[in-house]
Amino acid sequence: MTLIADSRIELPMLPSLADWQDTSATLHMWTQVAGKVRLVLSPDINHGWGSTLYVTTRGLTTSPIPYGNFSFAIDFDFIEHVLRITTTQGTCRSFALEPMSVANFYHKTMQALRELGIEIKILARPVEVEVAIPFEKDEQHSSYDAEAVTRYWHILVWVDRIFKEFRARFIGKVSPVHFFWGGFDLAVTRFSGRTAPKHPGGAPNVAARIMEEAYSHEVSSAGFWPGTGLGEAAFYAYAYPTPAGFNTYPVQPEAAYFHDKLGEFILPYEAVRTADNPAQALLSFLQTTYEAAAHLAKWDRPALERKVVQT
Repeated sequence: MTLIADSRIELPMLPSLADWQDTSATLHMWTQVAGKVRLVLSPDINHGWGSTLYVTTRGLTTSPIPYGNFSFAIDFDFIEHVLRITTTQGTCRSFALEPMSVANFYHKTMQALRELGIEIKILARPVEVEVAIPFEKDEQHSSYDAEAVTRYWHILVWVDRIFKEFRARFIGKVSPVHFFWGGFDLAVTRFSGRTAPKHPGGAPNVAARIMEEAYSHEVSSAGFWPGTGLGEAAFYAYAYPTPAGFNTYPVQPEAAYFHDKLGEFILPYEAVRTADNPAQALLSFLQTTYEAAAHLAKWDRPALERKVVQT
């Protein structure tokens, strides 16, 4: 296995969250529309894995979604700034990604699907947000700063690489590296193999049964998001259930800290971007926060971890 932690990589600077928060919130709602289409038509894979999006060389994708005797995919192209829906029948519909309301985006997406012969109804309101405005009525979110989106996507491409390297070190049950449109975060999750206590729920506009299934087993999870609720783009890491002493466990790099209100470790993106070796800084955060969960909860680490061999 060849490590990709390379000190020569220069990561893009993001605008301050205040400067692109409106765009982030709008794009969040747009990805929820696409994600809910996949949710309705795709197999119900455990922990919500059947509804996520994935990073691509051009943006984000649903991956192929089955419909009747063909499949289709919804792709956010953050190079040309286009939403593109393609089918295995060779047909395609697209429209420009530009400043527009969520309501307008929703109607354009559903119209494009109908033109491709795809008739579908989704639960047309967002999840995991405090104020869940129905998509067709959401005129509030309508910003699109193309440059900021492109920068954010380039960061996701890089994070996707590092998360996949970290994922490869684990031979136990582990999630794909995927983009959760509910929380608007790129995440990867490791499992101990043991069941967990029933999750108490509490996520805004999410049914308790969804949270219970998502956290049916012990996890150590990490991710990256724009930082809504925090104030800056950042990486996070948490464990469920949270073992005693988790919040005070020594983790790396030095810029990482435990956020009491969020109940998870935080590593600001800017600290990673400006590190001498950004990839190594992120890998150290992923590894030490995992060790905090696995050591304190007494995971069977020899049975779950893969020895890293540098070639």
